[in-house]
Amino acid sequence: MTHKRTMTAVAAAMAGALALTGCTGQSGGGGDTDDSTLTIWHYENEDSAMGKAWAEAIKIFEEENPDVTVDVEKQTFEQIQKNAKIVLTGDDVPDVMEFNKGNATAGQLAAQGLLTPLTDAATERGWDEKLTGSLATTATYDEQGRMGSGEWYGVPNYGEFVGVYYNKDMFAEHGLEVPTNLDELEDVLAAFKEEGITPLAEAGAEYPLGQLWYELVLAYGDRALVDDYQLFANDVNFHNDAMTKATEKLDEWIEKGYIASDSAALTAEDMGVSFIDGTYPLMVSGSWWFGRLATEVEADWGQFNFPGNTLHTGSSGNLWVVPANADSPSLAEEFIDITLRPEVQNVLAAEGGLPVAGDASVIEDERTRELTENFQAILDADGLAFYPDWPVAGYYDVIVSELQSLVNRSKTPSEVLDGLQSSYDEGKADLLDG
Repeated sequence: MTHKRTMTAVAAAMAGALALTGCTGQSGGGGDTDDSTLTIWHYENEDSAMGKAWAEAIKIFEEENPDVTVDVEKQTFEQIQKNAKIVLTGDDVPDVMEFNKGNATAGQLAAQGLLTPLTDAATERGWDEKLTGSLATTATYDEQGRMGSGEWYGVPNYGEFVGVYYNKDMFAEHGLEVPTNLDELEDVLAAFKEEGITPLAEAGAEYPLGQLWYELVLAYGDRALVDDYQLFANDVNFHNDAMTKATEKLDEWIEKGYIASDSAALTAEDMGVSFIDGTYPLMVSGSWWFGRLATEVEADWGQFNFPGNTLHTGSSGNLWVVPANADSPSLAEEFIDITLRPEVQNVLAAEGGLPVAGDASVIEDERTRELTENFQAILDADGLAFYPDWPVAGYYDVIVSELQSLVNRSKTPSEVLDGLQSSYDEGKADLLDG
């Protein structure tokens, strides 16, 4: 029977961890193996796609393991993000936990010996065959905690990506079709502007403008550039052809009025509301907006992948990880495996959760099926290129600031690239030296 406790587990575990001596930095060998209880920590709402899928996975696990008590402890993203290192050095830890992917999160815990390597399980259970290429990049980390190589330390089972949402009614009113390449997208932007309509909902005070810039980088770049930028395969000259063209193109769109002049001060919420209320016909942003748009947009609307790109901003979703001190690691692996089964993946699919191994044909809702098929097309092309702020710590704020300068016309594209280069190089050096 599933037992749910309140969100006090992290605080209690922190107190226990802080009372211990000499435990910081240890890895593995928590308590004795206990296969009578499986403790799960996650932070998904019960009515979300992930929450519903996890509930189905727990139900299946309980049916197949009637002698095991499943203890689900709901946390918040902030609790786990801020306190994971302290909590996981103690013995009162979950057996399996949802955790954020990337160098500064799962990679950091892996490098500190706080997570159990899952490479053998990935091979034995076939996770390495279901999750390949760019989808698997966030699952593996080297000894320094850099993603993309080394041991498996986490398993994703859903995804996320950035695409283009559009107002079908506004397109129809102006006789416009969905663009299939960058030139056609620019034709659409120009057509709306000629009618006195600013075409792109944007937000320069938060992540959206940086993701639009990165989509343009990917329009001109290739996988080698992604590997250099994200995984440090080689040094990156930010004045390369792709980054120069992308930054100059964004500058051109700002100059032509395709992006509102006040967007430097706008938040993601401002952007979303302005698309929802029909002020702007297009919004370049993530799949995480889908559920809200489905509820709040009154006009007819749809979604398409950034036209002409084979690489797209996006990644796997959060990871299931197994703490090094977990009491029941074998049960944790069994639970993770269940979350990749078709019956659980299809719950994700039906709810718009972008499964990594689901069947879009089971989805009845047309928009949800379209979103899932668009994501699957990206996976089929191994087209996930991660997020622009991922490579180094603190880079999110740098990208926001530099691109605000572009919107405010206080920096040229070349000066913006100089600023991005300087912070990137400094952060990369700190990471590699650390």
